[in-house]
Amino acid sequence: MIPADEVRRIRTAATFGSTRAQVLLGQICIDGNGVPRSRTEGRRWFEKAAAAGSVEGINMLGRCHEFGWGGPVDPVKAAECYRHAALRGYDWAQFNLAGLLHEGQGVLRDRRQACAWYLRAARQGHAKAANMLGHYREEGWLHRPRPRSAFFWYARAARGGDFRGQFNLARLLFAAGSREPALIWLDRAIEGGIPDFWADIAPVLSAHPDPSLRRYGRRASMLAAAGGSAGASQPPPSAR
Repeated sequence: MIPADEVRRIRTAATFGSTRAQVLLGQICIDGNGVPRSRTEGRRWFEKAAAAGSVEGINMLGRCHEFGWGGPVDPVKAAECYRHAALRGYDWAQFNLAGLLHEGQGVLRDRRQACAWYLRAARQGHAKAANMLGHYREEGWLHRPRPRSAFFWYARAARGGDFRGQFNLARLLFAAGSREPALIWLDRAIEGGIPDFWADIAPVLSAHPDPSLRRYGRRASMLAAAGGSAGASQPPPSAR
């Protein structure tokens, strides 16, 4: 929980035109972190930052359109916001635009373009984008599956701190017989995960013949049961 005096400091800076403070305050309002939750107010602060040209603000306004924070869901406008910020080089917007292109939400489904945007974000160090590139290589969504390339991108995502990338790297390591490194990465993945992730992996691990993985499955199941629903917001890097 953000202390009240820190919220006041951020609010003052936002009121005097700091776009970084406006984005931070918008996120605080969306999350209800130290203030009563208000997605309408959060959206207003993102709009102010976006109007001033902040790529973080534009990206977060896209999130408002995508998820209906403080207004209706509008994936077309979300894609417009993401593309605007993505073309200016903002990695989170590149990642979010790639997600819409991958699923065909607000734009025509185009996995070639999605992969290209994931690559641009990953080259800037965006760990979640690197994890998605691992999926593209492993699943063969554009070309034939490329296991070595998948391993490379999952490892990059894992080292960047993405818990899904850590889990996927652990999967490949375990399958290759590198049991101890796999368990280290699996432990990190579960430690840094969120309830939706724990709920997804719990049945897979719990049904595994290896007793160590079954223990991780029980741990993930307990965490999911205790953690409630995962938050839908995406904090800017400065608020992570």
